[in-house]
Amino acid sequence: RRLDEAWTAVCATLDGPLVVGGRSAGARVACRTAAAVGATAVLALAFPLRPPGSDKDRGNELARVALPRLVVQGERDAFGVPPQAHVVRAADHAFTVRRKDGRTAQDVHEELRDVVRAWLQTLT
Repeated sequence: RRLDEAWTAVCATLDGPLVVGGRSAGARVACRTAAAVGATAVLALAFPLRPPGSDKDRGNELARVALPRLVVQGERDAFGVPPQAHVVRAADHAFTVRRKDGRTAQDVHEELRDVVRAWLQTLT
């Protein structure tokens, strides 16, 4: 609740079209507050769908977003992978990859950049 209140207060100071987003808990906040802050779209990076070892499912927070949204998730994310997410091969919740998977941090950063950039261009 406190994160949502703080985020809403920050967004109230901004003008123009607003794409809200965040990573992990920030992605949850962006999803929960998107409508209240007048967002035009939501970017959710590493959305924590299910805490490891828990049956609690936070998919309803994603499902309530009635705006264009992009969810980007690591293939090995211990919090799960939501449906319709762009899956980053071999990455975990922090988008970290292992050397044995044949990818570098730079590979992942470039993929994230390219996927988000292409999605943002669809919004204009």
